Amino acid sequence: MLNVASYLERIGFSEPAHSNVETLQALHVAHMRTVPFENLDIWLGTPIVCDERRFVHKIVDLHRGGFCYELNGAFASLLRALGFSVTLLSARVSREDGSASAEFDHLALLVQLEEPWLADVGFGDSFLAPLRLKPDAEQEQPSGRFRIVQVGDVMIVQRTRPGEFWKSQYQFTLSPWQLSDFAARCHYHQTSSESHFTRQRICTLPTPDGRITLSDLKLIRTTRQIREERELQTEDEWREALKEFFGVQL
Repeated sequence: MLNVASYLERIGFSEPAHSNVETLQALHVAHMRTVPFENLDIWLGTPIVCDERRFVHKIVDLHRGGFCYELNGAFASLLRALGFSVTLLSARVSREDGSASAEFDHLALLVQLEEPWLADVGFGDSFLAPLRLKPDAEQEQPSGRFRIVQVGDVMIVQRTRPGEFWKSQYQFTLSPWQLSDFAARCHYHQTSSESHFTRQRICTLPTPDGRITLSDLKLIRTTRQIREERELQTEDEWREALKEFFGVQL
């Protein structure tokens, strides 16, 4: 059984937790700012299995992060324990050439309140708070302006920032899925040389005024659109950065 109090403590959430819009928004932001998007288990050779209990243990007890299946899988478990209605959604990530990746390539969440909301704490650099699932409604956030465009039964998440055109991030339908449906694609991302998760180590978190990222040995800080990079020299230095900036100890 999920220990809700421990999960809320992990993400630094101390307010009363009700199954309403305000709580959903606050939980989403708290999760994004405390639980990093990271793929370090892939590089450590630790299998990632589609199991909510394992996801929660890793995030809450081991004080780690994860990638989309883990982060949104665990967050769905927390939301359900708090009384929210949550559906797992299969999403296909947009490529530079305009095509989309395979089904189940990304896991996102539909949270049904008086109106539907798209929650996603597992995409990395994207929206900080959940999006109203209302086609064409532009929604301003610190990380950019977002909208959901509907084409038939397909919903497309798009973002723009100052000086940029609208760019698609991923697409999904509202078909409901089980966590086990994502298992094959989760395995693919851990083992295939074609997966970007097997090509570089990544650990990233939004900050109040930007983002901090460890990409292999490169430490990247973005502050109000100003980007600074520093190359770390050793694995020990990398591990110290993980601990200092992300609270992750391996």
